[in-house]
Parts: sequence; C-alpha cells; structure tokens
Amino acid sequence: MHKKIGLIALGGSFMLLAGCLTAPFQPPVGLFSDIEAPLSIDHSKTAVTSKKGESSAMCILGLVAVGDASTQAAAQNGRLKTIHHLDYKYLNVFGIYQSTTVVAYGE
Repeated sequence: MHKKIGLIALGGSFMLLAGCLTAPFQPPVGLFSDIEAPLSIDHSKTAVTSKKGESSAMCILGLVAVGDASTQAAAQNGRLKTIHHLDYKYLNVFGIYQSTTVVAYGE
C-alpha cells in the first residue's frame, strides 16, 4: 500500500516538473529573459482591440514575491467588461528580479 502511494506521489511530481501546468505557449527562458507570449488558447473569432488592462507580480532573489497578476485585476485596471484574449509578459534578470504581467484585451 505504501509503495502505491509513493508511486502516485512520484508520478504527480513528474507531471509538475514536466510542465503540465504552464501557459499554452512558453518561449525559451534564460539567465536574462524579456518575452511576451499568448496566455489564451482559443483565438478563433477573437476580436482585435487596442483597449487593454495589465496586472503584475514580481519576485526578488526567489525569496519575496508580491503582486496580483490575476485576470480579474487586469480587467479592472483596464476597465474592461469583456475579455477577448490574454497575453503575458515575463522578465527575468539573472534570477535576481523576475516579473510576470498579465495583459487582458477587450471592451
């Protein structure tokens, strides 16, 4: 019984490490990264709009992480009532400073 529980836990760990819980598209990252990529996966019939809202979170030295990078915060910051699609921005400076910004586009 203990072996089964151990195998299930080990399998779950491999799924997390394999990137099963990442954004739909993840560009390559390095010691210094400054990238933008889509966060939404369904772009069929998506209206292109210039109205947007952003929300961010940041981390320093991998020790302190603060911010609200939620979709809800991005929509509120852009005064959006309807979200058409989402992008994200990721900045990493040698692991010393990291930030993630969610960009919501809509009306």
